[in-house]
Amino acid sequence: MSLDIKKVKNGIRFPVSLQPRASRNEVSGLHNGALKIRLTSPPVEGAANRSCIKMLAKILGTSASCVQIVSGLTHRKKVVEVAGMDETTLLKSLSPYITDP
Repeated sequence: MSLDIKKVKNGIRFPVSLQPRASRNEVSGLHNGALKIRLTSPPVEGAANRSCIKMLAKILGTSASCVQIVSGLTHRKKVVEVAGMDETTLLKSLSPYITDP
């Protein structure tokens, strides 16, 4: 299974499956075509969303202002858009966290 990446006008979009209140912050691979992220933050008042954006920005080597949740703000399944990034750069940055058989 691979990450479902879509090109958009400003960059790329991909699905994220978020697990709040986990024991630690980590990217734990792929789950049903989405990037699985586990966060210690609770899903209260956007805390988990902010943690997700911060974590992705750090992993992808971009600023947090370039990472935006465009769908699923109140759900575990989200769509994230990263401005100014292409598919190759994204996959290279995520390669330590995902494996594609």
